[in-house]
Amino acid sequence: MKIRLKLHNIAWLTIAACSTLVTGLAHSDRLYSDLPSIGDSAGAVISPVEERKLGAMFMRSIRQSGMVLDDLEITSYLRSLGRRLSTNSDTPAQQFIFFVVNEPSINAFAGPGGYIGVHTGLFLASESESELAGVLAHEIAHVTQRHLARAFEAADNLSIPSMAALIAAVLIGTQSPDAGVATAMAAQAGAMQYQINFTRANEYEADRVGIQTLVNAGLDPQGMPAFFERLQKNSRLYGSRPPEFLSTHPVTTNRIAEATSRAESYPPGKKDSVDFQLIRAKLRVLTYENPHQVIDDYRQYRKRGENVEPWKRYEYALLLAVTGEKREALKILQSLHTKDPDRIAYRLALADMYRKAGEPSEALALYKDSLELYPGSLELMVPYASALLDSGQAKEAYLLLRDSYTISDISNDKYNDPHIYKLLAQAAEAMGRKAQMHGAMSQYYFLNGFTRQAIQQLQLARREPGLNDYETARITARLKELKDLLAEEEKQQ
Repeated sequence: MKIRLKLHNIAWLTIAACSTLVTGLAHSDRLYSDLPSIGDSAGAVISPVEERKLGAMFMRSIRQSGMVLDDLEITSYLRSLGRRLSTNSDTPAQQFIFFVVNEPSINAFAGPGGYIGVHTGLFLASESESELAGVLAHEIAHVTQRHLARAFEAADNLSIPSMAALIAAVLIGTQSPDAGVATAMAAQAGAMQYQINFTRANEYEADRVGIQTLVNAGLDPQGMPAFFERLQKNSRLYGSRPPEFLSTHPVTTNRIAEATSRAESYPPGKKDSVDFQLIRAKLRVLTYENPHQVIDDYRQYRKRGENVEPWKRYEYALLLAVTGEKREALKILQSLHTKDPDRIAYRLALADMYRKAGEPSEALALYKDSLELYPGSLELMVPYASALLDSGQAKEAYLLLRDSYTISDISNDKYNDPHIYKLLAQAAEAMGRKAQMHGAMSQYYFLNGFTRQAIQQLQLARREPGLNDYETARITARLKELKDLLAEEEKQQ
């Protein structure tokens, strides 16, 4: 269960991984005890299968950091935009997992297996959907061109858990590698220049391929160079600490000029969307230090008769909800929903406001209607299940969620979202189904990177009476996988 890497390539990850970001396919909930060594000359480039396995472990490390944004609406928007781009890339069959990092710095990154993270700061810094899409297309291109995968060459041994944790630490910036690894990295500083130069070449290639992806997806190709140029011009405002994106993605005048020229050779595409502006509005609400001041400013705009865009009214309603003015918020959201009844953001906000205002039946009816309009929508399914549980309808919540639990081949990113399993456990507990509760909680802990707790939950599940032979065998097999993984993780501590 070893991945073999040249030590200088591990060191390179600390500088370049945020910009040369990995390759792709989705995840699996299988564990990875069968991952072969890839250190010989024939395995100089990590295979897609190996990379997917490393990627799933990488995502567990990211979630364990606690920095993944716990907002399914924002995440679902990012996933939708990401899928639009990836299916129009040069490798449309390749799968990606997109997630949001709750971090105000301006950055984006990709990890092994096509896991692409976007900081909330990047959302807020992007002025249009095409700008955000330009960054995503750039990262997708790094993945499809297999830039980072080429750094995985032979030499020193690292286990999957330690490698995944190292990459996660480097990319998300939440912790430093352990002292031994850090020392080794410092010792290899002289070998980094070649890799840095290689990374710059990759940046130009990712721009070229990414712009073509934007065009194929019907989005404005100018979004990419426009964002890079504005970020570079505004970098002086950041003093000695420029945006992380500029540190990890070397942006030069020549690179911007080349990207602009390439984008101008294509006809303009769609620049912006209402959904993007609504998501930005929601993120702003989550970051305001003084919502009362923003509310006052909004009321002054209205007094002056200034035109207020729908997303500004939406933002105003969310701010009113934060400050406890529920009835005024409810009135605004009802108006927005009436004028644009199919907009999922308005439906979600209105249903949530009904719950907060003590009108659960209205919320449940709206959730049910919305799911009929958008079947399988995770951002609707989870709050609907939560509302059902609050109203004492545990069985209905369980039935709504159970398909996600019984799926064995997890190829859709929504089925690897911990939210589902936490709610499923709550529903199972309310129904007296203790074995199912512990099984769901085991998956919840596993996806969040807590292997020991996942094992404990399965052990409790196996002790529950009434299990048939198949269920017992399934739990036992899963326990063995988790215990093998835990043993490998503990070797690195």
